[in-house]
Amino acid sequence: MGFRPLHDRVLVRRVDSEEKTAGGIIIPDTAKEKPMEGEVIAVGPGGRDDSGKVTPLDVQVGDIILFGKWSGTEVKIDGDEMLIMKESDIMGVIENAGADRKAA
Repeated sequence: MGFRPLHDRVLVRRVDSEEKTAGGIIIPDTAKEKPMEGEVIAVGPGGRDDSGKVTPLDVQVGDIILFGKWSGTEVKIDGDEMLIMKESDIMGVIENAGADRKAA
């Protein structure tokens, strides 16, 4: 992929939501909400503080994150729908997300 975010911006791919509820009811595409969970695909070098020093980001490529429902700007890169957002739009990193997905 030929995209590199600038400053404190992050490129995120939404994680697919579940097709069924816990009770086994299949959710049609028209009733699904866009997931507020995603995987960090690329990160910028960081923001600058008042003295001009670059402050690195807390998120890294591969992190699974939670973000607000209306966060980011939707873009298409190489045919994939992605989000570009500032690090401040990210609510948190889901720890051990990769291990949980492998177990499922």
